[in-house]
Amino acid sequence: MLRSPLFIPGNRPNMLKKALILSPDAYIPDLEDSVPIDQKNNAREITSSFIPKLNSTGTAVIPRINPMSSGLFEKDLEAVVGPHIFGLSIGKVNCTEDVLNISTAIESQEKKTGLNVGVLKLVLWLETAKAIVNAYQISSASSRIIAVAFGGEDFTTDMAIERKENNSEISYPRNAVCIAARAAGVMALDTPYFSFQNPDGLMHDALEAKSYGFRGKFAIHPSQINIINDAFLPSEIEISQAERILDVYEEAERRGSGATSLDGKVIDWPVVKRARETLNLARKHKLTKNTDDHR
Repeated sequence: MLRSPLFIPGNRPNMLKKALILSPDAYIPDLEDSVPIDQKNNAREITSSFIPKLNSTGTAVIPRINPMSSGLFEKDLEAVVGPHIFGLSIGKVNCTEDVLNISTAIESQEKKTGLNVGVLKLVLWLETAKAIVNAYQISSASSRIIAVAFGGEDFTTDMAIERKENNSEISYPRNAVCIAARAAGVMALDTPYFSFQNPDGLMHDALEAKSYGFRGKFAIHPSQINIINDAFLPSEIEISQAERILDVYEEAERRGSGATSLDGKVIDWPVVKRARETLNLARKHKLTKNTDDHR
């Protein structure tokens, strides 16, 4: 799972050091947006030296490097590729050609560093109008891709529209990214929530993202990690409801029926499938003691 990948500015050794005691689902040492242009070289050196330390925690390390169009991509790639990273996060991906060029460059670097070709995974950012239009083609363009991320700030900048607190202006692209990711068999990750001193707002935003089909959301501050992790796991109410759904459905099956009802709502196979997925996720994270195989 990548519920709470944590951004850490690659030019800030103090923040990278503090991150070692945190528990995000992945570390994202960042060489892109959080690093000023005059700090790029410094960030490469600092990040490269910290990657083995981050990796030693057992948490996946997925550096975000600058896009191919930036003129910084190749040096970033050389600085971070090695045996201590799980993959790479790359922004401004607009079409399948971008993905193929990225993959080719990574393959070359894998060979140079003695890694098996194809071992490094990709988390790609869909953050322009063109990327949203090409979302499925991008998401399915390479077997390296494990997730695609929606970038709300860059998307609204590209569209020349105002970023709103209620997210109404990004409803469509959020849907589009989730649907494309699902169709391609990869995870969808949601844009960061920048009001890091507003935990209630973050929880609302994360739950909204979950309702679209996102499987995680990027954290930009350590205080956001636990809130995001909790949001993307089943709640006690969801677990209880899933158990009730399976109880009434199994009783219906014993009577020879393929559908039943609960609280005035039809319970059929799609509803049961969702309930089982909820309980499987809950058990995986030890949120329930129920281990019945038929469930």
